[in-house]
Parts: sequence; structure tokens; C-alpha cells
Amino acid sequence: MKILFVTSEAAPFVRTGGLGDVAGALPKAFKKLGHDARVILPFYKEEIKDAFKNNFRFIGSTFVDLSWRRQYVGVYEAIYDGITYYFVDNEFYFKRKGLYGHFDDGERFAYYSKAVLEAMQLIGFYPDVLHCNDWHTALTPVYLDVYYRFSENFRNIKTVFTIHNIEFQGKYGTEILGDIVGLPEWANSLVMNDGCVNYMKGGIEAAAAVTTVSETYATEILDPFYAYGLNGILSERRFKLHGVVNGIDTDVYNPKTDKALFQNYTLRTVAKKSLNKKALCEMIDLGYDENRPLVAMITRLTEQKGMDLVAAVIDEIMRADIQMVVLGTGDWKYENMIKRVESQYPTKFRAILQFSSDIASKLYAASDMFLMPSKFEPCGLGQLIAMTYGSVPIVRETGGLKDTVVPYNPTDKTGVGFTFKTYNSYDMLDAVWRAYGMFFDKENWKAVVSNAMKQNFGWDVSAKKYIDIYNGI
Repeated sequence: MKILFVTSEAAPFVRTGGLGDVAGALPKAFKKLGHDARVILPFYKEEIKDAFKNNFRFIGSTFVDLSWRRQYVGVYEAIYDGITYYFVDNEFYFKRKGLYGHFDDGERFAYYSKAVLEAMQLIGFYPDVLHCNDWHTALTPVYLDVYYRFSENFRNIKTVFTIHNIEFQGKYGTEILGDIVGLPEWANSLVMNDGCVNYMKGGIEAAAAVTTVSETYATEILDPFYAYGLNGILSERRFKLHGVVNGIDTDVYNPKTDKALFQNYTLRTVAKKSLNKKALCEMIDLGYDENRPLVAMITRLTEQKGMDLVAAVIDEIMRADIQMVVLGTGDWKYENMIKRVESQYPTKFRAILQFSSDIASKLYAASDMFLMPSKFEPCGLGQLIAMTYGSVPIVRETGGLKDTVVPYNPTDKTGVGFTFKTYNSYDMLDAVWRAYGMFFDKENWKAVVSNAMKQNFGWDVSAKKYIDIYNGI
């Protein structure tokens, strides 16, 4: 089967979060199953490193009509880990700092969504399945149906649209219908929702199948609390909605081979994990005690990630014989909060206000517990990586967290972590205290760490589920 994965980011070239990880790992899993999977993304000239750009090969150029505009489309190609990547080049839209958050994002990604279809004619690759992701590429299935189906090359292409986070939908005023989106009047209803233009709604309408990144999240987004206004259209199109939990790239996230670690280890040599804890504590000037649990958070500092819950009870947590390290950036009020906690508890708490994949790996390997109390979590990769590195997750039962973290049962020694249900700071605190108490029961703690590390979070199973969806359409 021929598959073209359409994304706004892809590791290792450029990534800001889980979408980039998925786009970097899932096509490799498809290839292992014998399919021809390729990836296309924008050519962010200010963000992609020269080490990668130096190996790009120029394929050719064409133009695309975007309403009254006629815009340049250049296409470059690179092969990495056996996967072919294509890069859509337009310096007006993509030669700037940052992937998202620009005043003209609506125009930039409408352009990209249509340019993908023109680029396919340059590269001569017409897939069986065009797999689009999040609002940035949601107009691609719409443009395909409205403008390209008449061509023999495009007639039989099937489309899949994956919602990685429904909170971000690409919502704009109706004035962009004629000025930017440029659909004929009869097709405008595809992208209209609640009085505004909604790119994600267009992807849901036009795609043959809609997927989310966990089974639970596929159910949750039918509820107004989680759907951010799209519950109506999703309920009407429920027949084409599927949930497939994400995996992680086990070639990248592997404590046996991760070069960022102070000491590599496996399940059989998990005792060496303590060497990472000792070395990290020295690196960040935090007193080391192997009998004192170290809790990690590697997260965006936002309410979605449960930082309001943490803020409400952090002082109670710090009164215990416990240490905590938070790595990430986000809302200023939470950045200020964790800086205050660090100054108040200098022997127990560290705030690292940046994102570093190197420090993240070190922290996964060093920590005993991984706190992820999200308000909602479509899938979440942090808890998967944490378990792979033997850091026991403490999570709220939502989305992918519920699907991947089975509560530990000390009676029969099953389960991989500690969970709580309601979005309440004291329910979260109860889960922290349960994990904290279990840490000192060495037999049970060894069992829960072992259970976590035995989990297989590679992409093989999920990739097969996607192939089943592709075959179904």
C-alpha cells in the first residue's frame, strides 16, 4: 500500500510535540510491515538544521492557486532512516522563526494544505491513502474532493484525518472564505461551524475515516466538555471515528542505548538506574538520597497539563520526604509558581524552565515517579517514555493516560502505575501519597517498575490497526 503522511512537523527535522514524534515514527512502522510510506511537511528554513538541509535534493517547482493568489510551490526531498520525506518550500510562508503562532497561520496552512496536492504531481507519487493530521492539514481532503477528483491520478485516493488535539481547530472569521480558503460557494458548508470557518471541521467532513490517538479520547470528544464545540458534527460522523493509541519510537527512547543517559541500563540491570539519579542530582545541585523518591514532570506548564492541580497542593507535597524536578515552559503564572517553590524548598525542588531532549532523557532515567495529572490528554507520550525508563507514572484517568496506565494492584502485583479519576487536586494528592507509600515497600515497588518496563509501546501494534482502517476505506 502507498501512504502519504501529511503533517506540519516531523522528527527528527522539526518538532514541537507529540505530532512530530508520531510523524517520525509511524511511517517507519508502516515500512516494516511492507508498505511504501512517505512523509510531506513544510520546509521551515529557519527551524530545520543545516545538517539536514545540506542533504535535501531539489525536485522541482510549480504554483498553486489560493483564492485570488498564485503562490510558488517548491519541493525538496530527503531520505532518512529509509523513509522518503518531501518538503514544501515557500519562503513567504515558512522562512520565519517558529512553526506556529503567526498572524497569518490561517493563510499559511490553507496554502500548505493545497500545495501538498500540487506537490504530488511534481514527485509523481499518488498514494492509496492520504493521511492528514490536525487542523494545519485539515483542508487537504476538502481541496482534494472539490478541485482534484476529476483527475485520474487523484480519483481513487482515500483520505484519513487524525485529531491529535481537538482544542486547536483552526477557527477564523467568515471573511477568509473568499479571501483565503477560496472554495466555491456550494462547498463552504464543509468548513463552517458555529458561525465561523473551522478547518478541523472540514477535515472531519471530507475524510473517509477520522481517527484520534487513543480509544478513550475517541469517546471523550463526543462529550461537549472535551469537544470544544465539535461534539455535534463528531456525533453525526461517529460511524467513521476510530481510536488508535500512539506508540513511541523505541529506537530513540530506549534506556539501553540512549546516549543522553549517564548510565545505560535494561530491566535486568535496572539497579543501574540509581546511578542516573545520583548523577542528575549532582548536575542540578540537588542532594542525593537513594531512599528519597524523586518525582519528575516533563511538561508544558499549562492548565491542560494539570498545573493548576499541582499549584494547589505543591506545598503539601513538599512537606514529605520527597524531591521533585519540573522541566518545561508555559504560562507565566506557572513558571513563577515553580520558581517560587524552588526558592522556598531549595533542597527538594528544581525548576528547569526550558525544554531539552537531553535533560528530558536524563530525568526520565533518574526519576522514580512521573507525574502527569492532565485535564485531558488525547494520548500522551510522556507516560509511555517514563514507563520505558522505569519511572512509575501517576496520572489522571483520561484519554490515552487511561488506556495505557493500568493501576497497580499490590494483591496480585499487576498494573503499571497510580491513577485518579476526578479533576481535583486532592484526588491527585491521594495518588501521589499512594505511590509515595508504595516506594518504601521494596517488593511491590520492584514489581511495579518491572511491570512498567515490560510494556511494549512500540508502533507495531498501532501501525497494524491503521492499516486495518486503511483497508476498510
